[in-house]
Amino acid sequence: MTTHGSLGASGGRARLPRQVLLLGWVSFFADVSSEMMQPLMPLFIVGVLGATTVELGGIEGAAAAVVALLTAWAGVASDRRRRRVPFVRVGYGLPVLGKALIALAAAWPMVLAGRLVDRLGKGLRGSPRDALIADAVDETARGRAFGFHRAMDTAGAMVGVLLAGLLVWWLNDGGGESAPVAALRDSGGAFRTIFAVAAGLALVSFAITFLVRESSAGGGDPAKPQAAGRATGAMLSASYWRTVSLLLIFALGNSSDAFLLLRASDVGLSPLQVVLVYALFNVTYALMSYPAGVISDRLGRWRLIALGWAIYAGCYLGFAWTDARFIWLLLPVYGVYMALTDGVSKALVVDHAPTERRGTALGVYYMLTGFATLLGNVAVGWVWLKYGPAPALDLGAACAALALGLIPVLRPR
Repeated sequence: MTTHGSLGASGGRARLPRQVLLLGWVSFFADVSSEMMQPLMPLFIVGVLGATTVELGGIEGAAAAVVALLTAWAGVASDRRRRRVPFVRVGYGLPVLGKALIALAAAWPMVLAGRLVDRLGKGLRGSPRDALIADAVDETARGRAFGFHRAMDTAGAMVGVLLAGLLVWWLNDGGGESAPVAALRDSGGAFRTIFAVAAGLALVSFAITFLVRESSAGGGDPAKPQAAGRATGAMLSASYWRTVSLLLIFALGNSSDAFLLLRASDVGLSPLQVVLVYALFNVTYALMSYPAGVISDRLGRWRLIALGWAIYAGCYLGFAWTDARFIWLLLPVYGVYMALTDGVSKALVVDHAPTERRGTALGVYYMLTGFATLLGNVAVGWVWLKYGPAPALDLGAACAALALGLIPVLRPR
C-alpha cells in the first residue's frame, strides 16, 4: 500500500488510503441519520411517552450494554476469520430497522426495542470498522486516520442536527418558544416524522458499505482464519490493560449526552434551541477531531486525553449549576473534550495491541467501557430522580477528576 499516511522523505504528508476515506463517508451518512434523532430522543422519551429519568437511563444503559457485549465478540470474530467487512455491512444495515421502530413507538418499551436493534448494529460494526482503519495506515498516521474518521462522523452529526432543527422549525414543534419537557405530550407526531426521515437516510450509509473492501495490511490472509483456541487475555499486553483501566475509570462517570440535552431543556431551552445548541457541540467536535489526531501523533496521546478529561469535568460542573445562557457556551466546549479524546483513545488502544489482535483489543475495550457506561447511566438517572440534576452531573465530574489524577500513576511509560 502506497498511501499509508506517513511522512515522506520530503516531509510531506501522504493522502489517507481509500479505505479510510470510504469508511469516513459511511460514518458521515450514518451520523446524519443518527444525530437527527439524538437531541430529540430524551425529549421524546420523557416528554412525549412519559418515561422517568430512571427509565431514560435504563434505555441508554441497555443500549450501551448491547454494544458492549457484541463489540467484543465482533472484534474477536473478525480477527479469527480475517474478515471485517461483513460485520461492518450488517452493522450499518440494522439501524435502518431500529430507527423505524422508534418512529412507530407508542410507549417507551418500543423505544427500548428500537434502540437495542440500532445498537446491535453498532456493536457488530465498531471494532471491525476501527480495525480496518488501523490496518490501512502505519503507526505514524494512526491518530490522523482516526481523527479524520471522527471528523467525518461528527460532520455528519452536525448536518443531521441542523436538518433536525430545520424540520422542527418547519413542523412548528415549539420552534420559537420555550417548551419544558412536561409540555411536550402533544408533540409526538413531529418527533415521529423526523425519526422516520432519519430511518430513510440510514440507507445511504448502508449502501456505501458495499464499496468497502477487506484490507490485508493488518489482518493477514482472509482465507486463513486463526485458530479459535487462543486465549484473548494472553494476547493482550500489560500496557494495554493499564491503558484500558484508566479509560474504564473515566467511563464510569461518562453518562449519555442525553442527560446534558435533558438538562438544557430543563433550564428553559425549547426543542429547536436544544437542537441548535447540540449543532454547536458538533461544530467544535468536527473541527477539532482531525487536528487532535494529528497532534496526538506528534506530541503523544495521553497529553490530549488529560486535557480532554479536565475539560469534561469543568463542563459537567457547569451543567450542574448553570442556567440557559451558559448552555450555549458549555456544549461547544464539551465538543472540544470529545475531539481531544474520542479518536485519540482508539488510536491509543491500538498502539498497545498486537497487529493480529486489533479487532480483539478494540472489542474488549468497547465491551468494558460499555458496561461501565451502563452503570454510569443508571447511577446518574437514579441520582437525578432522587436528588436532582446538579448532584447527578457532579458525579460525572468527580469520576473524570479521579481518572485524571490517576494518569501519572497508571499510564504505561
